[in-house]
Amino acid sequence: MERCTITVKDVAKYLGVHTDTIYDLVREGSFPHIRFGRKILFSKEAVDNWIREQASVSVGRKAGE
Repeated sequence: MERCTITVKDVAKYLGVHTDTIYDLVREGSFPHIRFGRKILFSKEAVDNWIREQASVSVGRKAGE
């Protein structure tokens, strides 16, 4: 069975950023996550959707400049 959640470390590696960046985004409430007590997990599908949304916002900003 395929795992449906990934860890902070996995997300950071997937996005090519430091784990601190992921924790900052979670604290801001701007990154989709799931909390189980102190553990933070992510749905890869939700992360991929977030990336697409960020890309479209970025493209929209450049078009409007």
